[in-house]
Amino acid sequence: MTHTPSFRLARGGRLIDRARQIPFRFDGRHLRGLQGDTLASALLANGQMMMGRSFKYHRPRGPLASGAEEPNALFGLGQGGRFEPNQRATTTALLSGMVMQSQNCWPSLDADIGAVNGWLSPMFPAGFYYKTFIHPRAFWKHLFEPVIRHSAGLGRAPSDPDPDRYEQAYAHTETVVVGGGIAGLTAAREAARAGGRVLVLEQGPVWGGRTPVDHRDGQARIEALLADLGARPNVTLRRNCMATGLYDHGYLLAREALADHDPDQGIPRQRLWRIRARQVVTATGALERPLSFAMNDVPGVMLASAVRDFILDYGVAPGRRLVVVTNNDDAYRTALIAQEAGLEVAAIIDARPRAGGDLAQAARAANIPVLTGTGIARVRGGRHVEGVIHCDQSGEGRPTGAIDCDVVAMSGGWSPVVHLYSHCGGKLIWDEAEAMFRPDPARPPLGADGQGNVTATGAANGDLRCAGDLERAEDATMPVWCMPQNAPYKLRSKMWLDFQNDVKVSDVQLAAREGYASVEHTKRYTTLGMATDQGKLSNINGLAVLSEALSQPIPQTGTTTFRPPYTPLTLATIAADARGDAFQPLRRTPIHDWHARNGAAWEPVGQWRRPYSYPRAGEDRHAAVNREILAVRKGVGTLDASTLGKIVVRGPDAGRFLDMLYTNMMSTLPVGKCRYGLMCSENGFLMDDGVVARLTEDSWLCHTTTGGAERIHGHMEDWLQCEWWDWQVYTANLTEQYAQIAVAGPKARALLERLPGSIDLSQQALPFMQWAEGEVAGIPARIYRISFSGELSYEIAVPAGRGLDLWERLHEAGHDMGITPYGTEAMHVMRAEKGFIMIGDETDGTIIPQDLGLGWAISKKKADYIGKRAQSRSFMTDRARWQLVGLESLDGRVIPDGAYAVDAGSNANGQRKMQGRVTSSYHSPTLDRPIAMALVRHGPERMGQVLDFPLPSGEVMQGRICDPVFYDREGGRLNG
Repeated sequence: MTHTPSFRLARGGRLIDRARQIPFRFDGRHLRGLQGDTLASALLANGQMMMGRSFKYHRPRGPLASGAEEPNALFGLGQGGRFEPNQRATTTALLSGMVMQSQNCWPSLDADIGAVNGWLSPMFPAGFYYKTFIHPRAFWKHLFEPVIRHSAGLGRAPSDPDPDRYEQAYAHTETVVVGGGIAGLTAAREAARAGGRVLVLEQGPVWGGRTPVDHRDGQARIEALLADLGARPNVTLRRNCMATGLYDHGYLLAREALADHDPDQGIPRQRLWRIRARQVVTATGALERPLSFAMNDVPGVMLASAVRDFILDYGVAPGRRLVVVTNNDDAYRTALIAQEAGLEVAAIIDARPRAGGDLAQAARAANIPVLTGTGIARVRGGRHVEGVIHCDQSGEGRPTGAIDCDVVAMSGGWSPVVHLYSHCGGKLIWDEAEAMFRPDPARPPLGADGQGNVTATGAANGDLRCAGDLERAEDATMPVWCMPQNAPYKLRSKMWLDFQNDVKVSDVQLAAREGYASVEHTKRYTTLGMATDQGKLSNINGLAVLSEALSQPIPQTGTTTFRPPYTPLTLATIAADARGDAFQPLRRTPIHDWHARNGAAWEPVGQWRRPYSYPRAGEDRHAAVNREILAVRKGVGTLDASTLGKIVVRGPDAGRFLDMLYTNMMSTLPVGKCRYGLMCSENGFLMDDGVVARLTEDSWLCHTTTGGAERIHGHMEDWLQCEWWDWQVYTANLTEQYAQIAVAGPKARALLERLPGSIDLSQQALPFMQWAEGEVAGIPARIYRISFSGELSYEIAVPAGRGLDLWERLHEAGHDMGITPYGTEAMHVMRAEKGFIMIGDETDGTIIPQDLGLGWAISKKKADYIGKRAQSRSFMTDRARWQLVGLESLDGRVIPDGAYAVDAGSNANGQRKMQGRVTSSYHSPTLDRPIAMALVRHGPERMGQVLDFPLPSGEVMQGRICDPVFYDREGGRLNG
């Protein structure tokens, strides 16, 4: 037949305002839509059925659905910084001046050179990329890799900064209902009547979903429910709010569209909601499934529900003459609605042997031809539907006839939207009668207390008629996965399952023949369900085809894993305000402003800003560091150590817990004393170190590295909540509750004794690795006798609000002593002079304590600690492991950090073998020469040997292996 493009109907369209026209551009064409249109409905109203090209074969594609499940109609939307690829035309509202570009085509949508892939499709079966481009590797790499990389991806990534604003918000409520249809609003009303706060989220701009137009009295029922809920102060209703992920303990993520693609409103574009709820009800409805028949991807083949939506919601007809093909009664609604809108319904092709329900009888009464026991053998047409050839659904005999049409409305039944329910661990059961997976009431999602707090209702629970005309009689859905049932293989090679990724029925059957029996393996082998719609339309059909190919029931095949987000989230929404200068929270110590006023040069350490050094006039950073080190070694200096992690661990089982966390014993540490401890991962690798102080009989304070505070606290809670959940232990991260100041140098005790206080600082009263509590300068304080510089040192912890006060009093009291603030670099150099290791310098995620000569910090008295068994593996006990040593530069220059020591011979890649690397390297002003620490194979056994360190310039530096303790090996200076 002659193709008649889609068009706007003279009447109808409940969501549009015909009095308000909206100009927009598509591929350079100036077009007009109506207020309330989506991009898809506006284009259809302008006669534009083809809206995209498929990913692999670049086949013409038109809209298939009308909601978030749409796989075909995706555009590049906007310009400059507001350009976004893969914007779904069926859910994006039309706004004035919008500029859209078709994607995955060149030079144009109508004339795409990539369509040649369709002619070459026999060369690109499922998994072809696993079978080709392998040998000879160099040939394929240079010939095809540039082409493949250029072709990869759907749409192009934006390159300019996004000027829009985004925000995040938090909500706490007793009940969240996801879905604003009859089932969701009814559930919200019942929850509101029971008391407590109720939050209702609806993904679209209107309440009720399809209920108001599909079902008798639907609009009245919706309005009554909304009136009831709107009158209740404990109910909040949010439209345009898509729930994207549901997690444990009633934690829900939702994206609210505030001013999508409309920067003129002056408000954030989107808001990401982080919601905690005691009870979550998923009323997310169901998705209609497509049918698989030859050429079911031609533009104009659409879901029956989508045809219905475009007619009723937007007053748009996808064509003038329809064929409806179905295996259930619901598609008959589309036929009746289309006829009522003035369109011609050429036939209803029903795969079932009989159709006697009320809707089928109504169709016959309207003189619509109904062909039962029939399927579509093939769709005629290339860029648009021109007709269908029908046949017996059993596949027996030859095609029985042809029908001219320009739209095919297909319905393969319905699948409950179980994604959110599955995200948090809910299990599914196969409903044989309705041919669908639905939530299994016997295996609901369970919280940590073993109680379920997530339930599904309505169509999301498999009750597809809960909101409909309950008095209507409907025949059962007949499972139909291919049309006709026994179609020859050449037809099945043209039946499409995943419309965006060009996955065919024959691809899944091929995967089965090649041994991919797992649905997860088949998914990855064929890319079924890996498109931007994430298999919302294709997965059930695909696993049914796989089950048939494997001659096993569908429940045995199972489903792929449903993972959040349900629909894509933009990175900008996830980041919200965490961009630019606020990409990470900028953490400052209570003494930060003093450092800034006194010329601190800043160093980022995690989210903190710490003083690297304090350059004076005429000094560069290097000179400032040298001055600060010598001032500490000869007199007294202060370091702002407030950023060190401070985690309190308390409870009857706290000692037992710390013994498992640390390599050495903490349960035997006396109250009032400190102990240096090492913490390893399950793999045995050193992950953090720090000083632990025992505060009381049942409480300890664990110091961590600056960058490790949150990570180590999370590590503690992970083990407590997941493994040792019955241990009575409480942890709290107190890092920002205290300011901590290190006072170091031979004059440190004398300086502190100048300040009024109640703490005896003598060597006898407060020896090394003990702590005391009292007052310093009238400020409540805890003083630890610990040292990272090798000098007499005290670390003073005071309430954060008193940190600056104490710092200023120290500098006032020590002015005549030459008191000097020192930064992180001076601290690093001084610890290296003493041979102290630094997490992140001497460790890289592959180092165990024994590599660093820290075997003394591993208890021989306890049976276990985290990482102990891993450290007994042969690789960990290999004598050839690299071990910590010192290095002396032979020519007086500093050996570069990270430089590798080469060995004789080459490895399998033709590279020179390595026997060690430099981990820390500095010029020591204390010794007036370079010093370095390194990890070297058999290092401690090779004292005095010289290693070669090739540099990128081609020059080779040399270093002699020596003891890693360069300064005050006996440790006498620790006591002043």
